[in-house]
Amino acid sequence: MGYLRIFNPRPVKPGDEIQPEDLLLEVQLREPILQVEVGKFVSGTEGLHLAVLHCRKLCVYAVSGTLGNVEHGNQYQIKLMYEHNLQRTACNMTYGPFGGVKGRDLICIQSMDGMLMLFEQESYAFGRFLPGFLLPGPLTYSSRTDSFITVSSCRQVESYKYQVLAFATDADERQETEQQKLSSGKRVAVDWVLNIGEQALDIRVVSFNQAVSSVFVLGERNFFCLKDNGQIRFMKKLDYSPSCFIPYCSVKEGTINTLVGNHSKMLNVYQDITLKWATQLPHIPVSVKVANLQDLKGVIVTLTDDGHLQCSYLGTDPSLFQAPRVDSREINYEEFEAEMKELQKIIKEATKTQDILPKSEKHRDLIVTAEVSPDLDAESQAIDSEVKAEAVPSVTVKITIQSRVTAQKPNLAVCVQAPLAVTCDQFVFDDLEPDSSETVVLSVFLKGNCSPSELEGNCMVSYNIPTELNPEGIPKVAQCNFRLPLRLVCSPAQPSKAANHKITIDTNKPPISFLTIFPDFVDPSEDDQANVLGFQFLTGSKTTLLASKTSQRYRIQSDQLEDLWLITRELTLRLEEHFKKQNCKDFACTFSGSIPLQEYFELIDRHFELRLNAEKFQELLSERAVQFRAIERRLLTRFKDKTPAPLQHLDTLLEGTFREVIALADAAEENQANVFQAFTKLKSATHLMIMLISLWQKLSTDQVAVLEATFLPLAEDTPELGWEETVDAAISYLLRTCLSKSSKEQALTLSSQLRMPKDTSRLKKNITLFCDRLAKGGRLSLSTDSATQQATVMPGGCTTIPESDLEERTVIPGSTATVPSHGQIAKQKSKPGLSEDAAEQAEKP
Repeated sequence: MGYLRIFNPRPVKPGDEIQPEDLLLEVQLREPILQVEVGKFVSGTEGLHLAVLHCRKLCVYAVSGTLGNVEHGNQYQIKLMYEHNLQRTACNMTYGPFGGVKGRDLICIQSMDGMLMLFEQESYAFGRFLPGFLLPGPLTYSSRTDSFITVSSCRQVESYKYQVLAFATDADERQETEQQKLSSGKRVAVDWVLNIGEQALDIRVVSFNQAVSSVFVLGERNFFCLKDNGQIRFMKKLDYSPSCFIPYCSVKEGTINTLVGNHSKMLNVYQDITLKWATQLPHIPVSVKVANLQDLKGVIVTLTDDGHLQCSYLGTDPSLFQAPRVDSREINYEEFEAEMKELQKIIKEATKTQDILPKSEKHRDLIVTAEVSPDLDAESQAIDSEVKAEAVPSVTVKITIQSRVTAQKPNLAVCVQAPLAVTCDQFVFDDLEPDSSETVVLSVFLKGNCSPSELEGNCMVSYNIPTELNPEGIPKVAQCNFRLPLRLVCSPAQPSKAANHKITIDTNKPPISFLTIFPDFVDPSEDDQANVLGFQFLTGSKTTLLASKTSQRYRIQSDQLEDLWLITRELTLRLEEHFKKQNCKDFACTFSGSIPLQEYFELIDRHFELRLNAEKFQELLSERAVQFRAIERRLLTRFKDKTPAPLQHLDTLLEGTFREVIALADAAEENQANVFQAFTKLKSATHLMIMLISLWQKLSTDQVAVLEATFLPLAEDTPELGWEETVDAAISYLLRTCLSKSSKEQALTLSSQLRMPKDTSRLKKNITLFCDRLAKGGRLSLSTDSATQQATVMPGGCTTIPESDLEERTVIPGSTATVPSHGQIAKQKSKPGLSEDAAEQAEKP
């Protein structure tokens, strides 16, 4: 700590070790060294001296040498000329001919509390505090404008004239009364200010003969070139994290070269803003200079944070090796062909074993598995739940990590979609040895006061695998999904006969008793639950499931459209699992009813209305905040006034505005919670619509994927990007490409910018048109040649509506928007569900 070393490097062959005589001087000082500068710091002489800045001290040394008469060479020593004990902790310093003095340099030290202390060689001149100071930044001096340039904590480049600092009030007189301050001295005023929007790492002032005087500022993501008056000459955005830089003279007139080092061990050479060269360094530089050493000009000197000093130059050493002349001989093509086949065989085998595609389960380096308990927790682990039910259940999930290799820094993240929550979602483990495992246990419960749109979770493990070339490890990820039980969000209840929303799912197999497929919801002692089953959600709503005794149909009914989704999804999954166990491969579900578009549009309108309310609350909050700050300024002016004046009810107005701001903030927070609940309900209804459309049109897996990407593009709803504008853009794209009916529609251009619409009429019209195009035989595809579709025959001999009848009709909110199928007509009001006799028989005990 506190070592001062002076080197005189000599050019040697690349790769040679450092020579002992390269180190001229090494002195251990008592305190850590913050900065070292060379200048004319001693009065009576214009010789160069060494200024060393410590935390609480400034020392100026003279370096002298003695000729050696022996083989050890010359001897060097330093002598302390003078020192200044600082009253404040120093941060950095700069020097120069302040005020235009000739033949000497003055020193300016910036303290940690924002004071500039100026020293005229052996004597202390004055000190000034910078206005609005919070944290110190880099400091430099411009002799051309006789000003100090720094970057404040406000991320602004600020320039202060030396004359202004010299005539301002002394910083040591801060204890004076307010009246004395007003009567004598001047305040420190800034010469110019430039907001760069980021913290600066270093500042350099350059002035070459052929280049204009400029101020270079290195930021965290950009470096700027400024004129003397603070105007930007140019700036360069960096795609890396810089560590140091130095501008130097360019061979091209009117330009300046800059060396920029970064934390990726790279050194980049720029000519103004053009990257001219990039080279790799063996270390991360924290300081870089350009020097002339003996016969070498333009040597790049870099220093690391651990004291590694390197002198290097751009270019290559000439090679003196000359290849010997090869004797000419005849080419043996058969031997070359055999060697080529052998090499191709090796390449083919290596390509097969490359880790390009995901490995199979048994060949993976690390396997993560999740096991969901079949029963709910005996004692609920739910914490901070907003559900108003008497008891909020939870289910245990056991996650096991098995590693076949050495896994460094394994981290486990468990994700479930809100309103579901987990007791702990992040786990950090020690390094895993080969053939070792780790197990964690957590619980999942319903936290928000609304039903989730998905009963699925995801486990993801990130880890590093070390290799010979990369000991720190190659980052990898392993993940798995798990399915949560339906009992987590609902419980058995009495079925209800009346409901606002009903859908019917047709199958090609006889109906299965609910005692078989829903054993966790049915009491075996009650025979009446074999065909009728009720589900009570924790949020308060109820859904009823009925199986027809005479037909192969199931009906799901509820008072809320979104509550149909989870039960319908669970029904289809359990039916598929049941018939899969019986080795029945031709089981299929279909939907022959009307798509409930009108009810779906009501959920869209509700969500969009809450989004509009959020914007209104944001505008009102901004207005009240501006009013609150204006009243504060008025009151502050009154309080600072020497002659007190009546407040004129400003305090009452301030208190009233404050209450309005708090009330608006509470209302905005409540509206934000309502937006989240509305978006969750919209996602559930959207999942249901996707399922009904896929069953209605018998879509393939790829087409269902396109449908999900179209209607569910966002995992979360944000003020900047909402569901309505995103889905509208996606549907418009499909209507213009794969679902277009003419080349005229394909030529239409879509807006490249997503904005929140004024209303939902266009979106609802596009959704209706989208369903109609599917009913006419359109097929979803993202390929470019799928625009020209051939109409296919609908199952059951469906007679589609003329497209003009639908497209010329305007979708009006509140009207019945239904899409016909299987011989139905849009103008007829169809009731989805079982036939009357089948429904009556299903409801009988």
